[in-house]
Formats: sequence, C-alpha cells, structure tokens
Amino acid sequence: MLFQNTGLTRAMYQFFQTLIYVAPATLFAVSLHEFAHAWVARLCGDDTADSKGRLTLNPFSHVDPFGAILLLLTGFGWAKPVPINPNRMRNPRTGVIWTSLAGPASNLLIAFVMMIPFRILESIPISSEAMYNTLSIIYSILYFFILVNIGLAVFNLIPIPPLDGSNILLGFLPYKAIYWVQQHRQVISFVFLILIFSDFLDTPLSYLQQLIFKGFMFLTNWVPLMVSGLTG
Repeated sequence: MLFQNTGLTRAMYQFFQTLIYVAPATLFAVSLHEFAHAWVARLCGDDTADSKGRLTLNPFSHVDPFGAILLLLTGFGWAKPVPINPNRMRNPRTGVIWTSLAGPASNLLIAFVMMIPFRILESIPISSEAMYNTLSIIYSILYFFILVNIGLAVFNLIPIPPLDGSNILLGFLPYKAIYWVQQHRQVISFVFLILIFSDFLDTPLSYLQQLIFKGFMFLTNWVPLMVSGLTG
C-alpha cells in the first residue's frame, strides 16, 4: 500500500491513463477535424487538400507532433493545417468561413453523439464485478473521447491566427481590418504562444470545455430516463 501511494506510481498511472485513453481519442479527434476541413473545402469547390492527400481519416496525414503533444498534456492543441485555396472556391469569403467552421463543428458533433452511449453506460444497472470493470473501461474511453473532442473544438475556435476561429472572424471583418491582421499575424501568433505556455488560457478554456460538457449532459438527460424505462 505504501508503494502504491508514491508519487512515482501516481505519475506512472497517469501516464498509462493518457496513453490508453487520451492518445487514441486525440488521434481520432485530430483526423476528424482535418478531414472535415478538407471535405467542406471540396464541397466549396477547392480540391487542394484532396489533391495533397488530406481528404482522409488517416491520422498520420494530419498530426502535428507538437500540437498533438500539447493536446495530450493539456487537452488543447492543433494539427497540421489543411491547405486550401480560396480562389478556387465558388464564393471565397463564405467558403473560408464554412471550411474553418467545419473542423470544430465536427468535433462538437461527434462529442455530442458519443455522449449518448456515455449516458447509457452510467445508467445501466451493475450486476457483477466483472461487468463493473468492463463498463468502467468503456466509460473512461468515452469520457476522455468526449473531453478531447470538445477541447480541440474550443481551442481552435479562439479567434487568433493561425486557429480556425481567426479565419471565421476575418470572414465578417472589413477588408481594412483583415489587412491589419495579416500584417501583424506573426506578432499576434507569438503573443498567443506566450499566453499558452504561461497557462493564462487554461482556466477560461477549461471552463468552456466543462460548460459544453455539462450542456451536452443536459441535452441527453432523456437517455437515463429511457434506460430506466427499459430496465425498470
């Protein structure tokens, strides 16, 4: 018992927890996010991402090592940007907005969909220890899957270059403001990185992540009632 309570053992447990639960969720969330960008860009008339092999769910086509490590450690991160050419879109301004929005939207959508089996599992009556152990593992997988997808969406909706939120915001700004942002893009991105590594954004981002999680819980309150009716 003394050995089990050491800091080293807790650190090892957290590491393996991350490896087993968070890493697969991260790979899927990043792949879905970038696939959605490429897919919507294709719908808008731009096949640049498709021609470069980015219209795929293969995680190795999308993962940015640094962004993936940050996502694993903090719950917030990014992938390799999907290349797009607004000039090839039927309507460049709205095309960029929809393409940028597609990534975060896909993560929020899959997180909400996975909330349904998550709520089902927490409502199922436990009849044995083996059943409890099995369902606990599946429950944890779904829990981290939902959190990672919400975290990726929230982070990328920040309206600061090079994140998706900046492209969405620029789509609604006058051209003079867009030009100013483009001229100062590197400075803005550098300041943003400082904010990330100073943990300044951790609290507001975590708050938004939990707020969305609780919102999805509220929207699926019908699931436990349904399970109770079926098992009761």
